[in-house]
Amino acid sequence: MAHAISIRLDDEADRALRTLEAAGMTRSEAVRSSLIASADRLRRRSELAAEVAALEADPDDRREMQLVADLMESVRAPR
Repeated sequence: MAHAISIRLDDEADRALRTLEAAGMTRSEAVRSSLIASADRLRRRSELAAEVAALEADPDDRREMQLVADLMESVRAPR
């Protein structure tokens, strides 16, 4: 179901909208695609943060990370 909204744009948002319109998008397409893209970025960041937290909490993974770090240190050229 479609819903109409009204928004107030600041200068930066207005420039961005004009850029999208110049690329051939209608105002509605530009706003819809931008909202979806923004929500997708937030969702991906949240998923990535959860994955990082899970890896950091995994003792086996932490042990493996330490082994790799130790190996890398052992083959590092002397300073």
